Amino acid sequence: MTAKISYDDVEVGTELPAQTFGVTRATLVRYAGASGDFNPIHWNEKFAKEVGLPDVIAHGMFTMAEAVRVVTDWTGDPGAVVEYGVRFTKPVVVPNDDQGATIEVGGKVAAKLDDNTVRVDLVAMSAGQKVLGMSRAVVRLA
Repeated sequence: MTAKISYDDVEVGTELPAQTFGVTRATLVRYAGASGDFNPIHWNEKFAKEVGLPDVIAHGMFTMAEAVRVVTDWTGDPGAVVEYGVRFTKPVVVPNDDQGATIEVGGKVAAKLDDNTVRVDLVAMSAGQKVLGMSRAVVRLA
């Protein structure tokens, strides 16, 4: 696959379409099975609270993966991401109800780099708090 966005058509400040991702306890159980990360803070409310968390929290890598979907959906090619990193600043707390939690992600082109690449800065929020810091992806465009 190749990115569907042309480097020449993108300017610094170009905003990517924002997205909202739902997270429920069922989502966390499925992710635990796929990733092999069965840490009880991600599924056992009693344990999570005993270790000082407000409730069960989403896996950090799950949160990170959901956030970068804004970039991969924008480019049309997951392989266009050549570098990606974040800092985990706050957990995504997932209550045991029908709603769960949401992760709201927006991004914009922060810099045009060499070799048809751009740096995209992402902002990921949940429950009004920034859950990822320094969330940046370098993406190779068409």
